[in-house]
Amino acid sequence: METKMVVKDFNLQFLEKQVLKNVNIDFPDKKIIALIGPSGSGKSTLLRGLNRMHDLNPKAKIKGDVLLDGQSIYGSKVDPVEVRRKIGMVFQKPNPFPKSIYKNVAYGLTLGGGMEKSAIDAIVVDSIKDCALWDEVGDDLDKSALELSGGQQQRLCIARSIAVKPEVILMDEPCSALDPISTAKIESLMLKLREEYCIVIVTHNMQQAQRVADYTAFMYWGEVIEYAETKKLFENPQQELTKKYLDGNFG
Repeated sequence: METKMVVKDFNLQFLEKQVLKNVNIDFPDKKIIALIGPSGSGKSTLLRGLNRMHDLNPKAKIKGDVLLDGQSIYGSKVDPVEVRRKIGMVFQKPNPFPKSIYKNVAYGLTLGGGMEKSAIDAIVVDSIKDCALWDEVGDDLDKSALELSGGQQQRLCIARSIAVKPEVILMDEPCSALDPISTAKIESLMLKLREEYCIVIVTHNMQQAQRVADYTAFMYWGEVIEYAETKKLFENPQQELTKKYLDGNFG
């Protein structure tokens, strides 16, 4: 099984507060990996560290490394913008731009110029179709993205992410603001996208992790306590802390 990303001795602190402690974890390609754990355990902090979003916070201090295809994303000559292009991010709350559906998906393709409009058009259509959104919006791509439902907006944000052909997709609780029907559509979409991408999701929903994730990591107080195939972790946890969390004794 091919490894897509490797996190090595990753530590992160904000001022004096240590948030991540010596995190070591491998993410295989074309699999879904869920990060679970109680609030404040460092799940979203780790996720943001995987595409250098903490660079935007002057209080953040990082030690360790993250490798994508064997190459450090934290190297001194590595452009963080290029990293974020290769490692897409979908947030908890849908965040479409106040533009048309078309312009949302085309946004990353138009940066820097150089692409012909016909090529952009084709990628926009393919990305919307790949996100199971075409039947709902395909006849009116000039419509404002802000007029879409929450579930449609989230799928549009995923379409915007995959349009630039990333290598990894990060999702930070992508269904927490959605109704059950929209959640089912996003989960179905994740399973389809897994055929092409390494996907890392943060979720508080234990059932969701079991439904979609190939592997699950349990985090607690900034550390990875246990990491295993999802079925093994839920049915036969090896660490007492993991067992207590899964039994609902805290979190």
